Amino acid sequence: VLLVAYVGYVGLGAGVLQALERPAEVRAAQHLLQEHWELLANHTCLRGPALQRLIEGIIQAYKSGVTLQGNTTSLGRWDFSGSFFFSISAITTIGYGNLSPSTVAGRIFCIVFALFGIPLNLVLLNEIGQLMLLGVQHCAHRIEEVFHSKKKASLLIKTIALVTGLLLFLLLPPLLFSDKEGWSYEEGFYYSFITLSTIGFGDYVIGMNPDRTYPAWYKNVISLWILFGMAWLALVIKLCINFLE
Repeated sequence: VLLVAYVGYVGLGAGVLQALERPAEVRAAQHLLQEHWELLANHTCLRGPALQRLIEGIIQAYKSGVTLQGNTTSLGRWDFSGSFFFSISAITTIGYGNLSPSTVAGRIFCIVFALFGIPLNLVLLNEIGQLMLLGVQHCAHRIEEVFHSKKKASLLIKTIALVTGLLLFLLLPPLLFSDKEGWSYEEGFYYSFITLSTIGFGDYVIGMNPDRTYPAWYKNVISLWILFGMAWLALVIKLCINFLE
């Protein structure tokens, strides 16, 4: 029964996503093809195979962290702050996919680094989650002394913890992303949940716009937000699991 419910839920998601996203995909493909032929028609000196090789080269360079800016290229994804953020995304298993090692040595190191880093990250998240629970329980005891009711105190403190977590990790961060990244609030909220849930599609990633200047503290603060936000969301998901079971 559980397996049938699982497959049915995934099938429902697939059907809804197909209905919502397939038309946009078709329009984007038609628009890209139209621009491709217009470019070749308006610039007869261009040749189809050469243009295709250039496009493939640009895509591959972008995956390696290099972007074209006029007659120059933009570097910076593999500086220390960028590498630090990549390391966080690797051991937290977010894995945005927008950036990956391109050298053999880098890939081998990434495997070894993640092999030990993922358990270390899980231990740290567990400790952070336990500290959060202890804080909630301590506050519940204090409130219980005021209300003289364990159920009321438990319900109140859980509500406060949930609302505080929503504000700190999901509702307020999109305002920062709107300011630093130029995203809409909806895009920032979407990025926040996709990141903290470790889904990490990679369609939105902070600090990757070559046209923007980011403060030195930005990625470090976001790294801390990811750690504490993942611990909080893990507790929420655990409550959902208990409810479903």
